[in-house]
Amino acid sequence: MESVQKVEQELSIVEDGRQEQSQQTIPDELKTDIFKKLRGGFFLVLGYLLSPLCWWNDLIINLPIAYGFGYVCSLFSPKLFIPSAIAGYWISNVIGILMMQFGSQDMFQKEPKERNLKKEIFSGLISSTVYTLVIVALIQLKILDAPDLFSSLVISP
Repeated sequence: MESVQKVEQELSIVEDGRQEQSQQTIPDELKTDIFKKLRGGFFLVLGYLLSPLCWWNDLIINLPIAYGFGYVCSLFSPKLFIPSAIAGYWISNVIGILMMQFGSQDMFQKEPKERNLKKEIFSGLISSTVYTLVIVALIQLKILDAPDLFSSLVISP
């Protein structure tokens, strides 16, 4: 009878130890999951603000970034300002799309999956390039009206 009681006590000790272990690991996993979701949300919102999907971001965010990039590049050669500003605008949109991809994966992916950074960057570059080409085509076909920003720079004969 005593041996049965000893076995029951040992089993209860083992069960208590397992419960304590599971209670300690659950909060760590929960903390990691919450941190991952918050990080994903931050990248998703910041990426949205930089991406071409946000209609009001150009004047407040992307154009100042593009102007600053063009200005820094124009310190080397004044002729680089316009091409560098265009490149800076495009780069800010690509970074926005990539940040949205990273953030959405952190927020909505249930199980951890190995990321392929090259594939994600390639996907972001392709989607941004397609977006840029669509906008250029719409302007060339006169479906969208582009402002004549630099008409005062052209000297008329």
